[in-house]
Amino acid sequence: MADLDPLIVTLGMFLSMLTLLAMGAPLTWALLSVGVGSAYFLWGPAGLELLASSAFSAMDNFLLVALPMFIFMGLMLQRSGITDDLFDMINKLMGGFPGGLGMGTVIICAIIAAMAGVSGAATVSLGIIALPAMLKRGYDKKLVTGTIMAGGALGFLIPPSVLMIVYAFLARESVGKLFAAGLMPGLMLAGIYMIYIYFFAVRNPQAAPSISKEERVYGIDKIKALKALVLPGLLIGTVLGFIIGGVTSPSEASAVGAAGSLVCAAIYRTLNWKMLKDVLLNTTQLMGMLLWITIAAVFFSKVYIGLGAGSLITELVEDADLSPYWVIIAMLATYFILGMFLDDFAIVFITVPLFIPVVQELGFDTVWFAVLFIISMQTAYLTPPFGYNLFYMRSVAPPSITIYDLYKAVIPFIILQVIGLALVVAFPQIALWLPELIFGS
Repeated sequence: MADLDPLIVTLGMFLSMLTLLAMGAPLTWALLSVGVGSAYFLWGPAGLELLASSAFSAMDNFLLVALPMFIFMGLMLQRSGITDDLFDMINKLMGGFPGGLGMGTVIICAIIAAMAGVSGAATVSLGIIALPAMLKRGYDKKLVTGTIMAGGALGFLIPPSVLMIVYAFLARESVGKLFAAGLMPGLMLAGIYMIYIYFFAVRNPQAAPSISKEERVYGIDKIKALKALVLPGLLIGTVLGFIIGGVTSPSEASAVGAAGSLVCAAIYRTLNWKMLKDVLLNTTQLMGMLLWITIAAVFFSKVYIGLGAGSLITELVEDADLSPYWVIIAMLATYFILGMFLDDFAIVFITVPLFIPVVQELGFDTVWFAVLFIISMQTAYLTPPFGYNLFYMRSVAPPSITIYDLYKAVIPFIILQVIGLALVVAFPQIALWLPELIFGS
């Protein structure tokens, strides 16, 4: 079968996989079925040996130890009651400003992103806590839901990000550099959201009102409210400081974070056997899903890379004679489209082995490209028809908020994210300044 055109076989593999996904097959089994079938068709029984070696190589990476630890840390902090105290703090500190609760919600989302590392945690938590409180105060439902969904997606970019760890594993990149690179763009996007909410509130005060004078606090009471930041601030600062400062590896720092989350829950007096059992069970379920996807995706990618697909994509780019930046824009457009239909982990496993060699061949910084990828995934999580944050929000929103309301709510924030993406494309130092400062050029 060596004389088969790699382009035809690669297209056949991807079309077969997408067909199975469209029919409702789980991602793991779609990848495994197509991978096994292709390997057997191309190389016979010997091709199936690649499955065993893929499973071993996928698991033989100490970096993956960080995944269950960070997931455990995020789930434990989510259940501890910290989120409730953070929203109460923001209500006291910023409720008196136009759109203050909306801007504060973005800040809480950024903090939860740094605690949890995944998008769904902030979206679900604030959908339960902040959404009813803001609707009760007369906030426009589309502004509220859009803010929570966009803020929740910051979990992809603000470290420690689980998706960044997976990206680093596939691209053989430094997790510390990726975490440092994601911090400034993440804060920039949060700032862009807050500016939009402020001007929206100024122009539409009835749609984003300030809290009543009776609810406002002043002076020493505002300072006292900041105590809600102490525990999460210490934990986040310690974990990120250890990783970015090189004190520990990401895997070791994740263990520190997991232990710290237990201490936080104990201080909040919410730690009990039932809570611990639920968090461990949820962590195991999420990791089981991720590991099966990892094994299947590594096997799938090794089959098509074994066909020469990596060099094939590079040759196609060279033959197209496009400028390097247009190639990057085409890749980002691909991520945007795939994100409407596929899970973020599916996209990273499928595309990174193909795109990274092209990015390197074009002479771009792969850390910079990682940030572009992550921002694209944030946008994909908001994009109809199948953006995941739309469904997370729908699961906790009241019946009066329909899925069509959510589709409309995300449109301004998708535009804001595209603006943020364009800024990082035009000014790479937004992403690269901090890693260069810490790690050198």
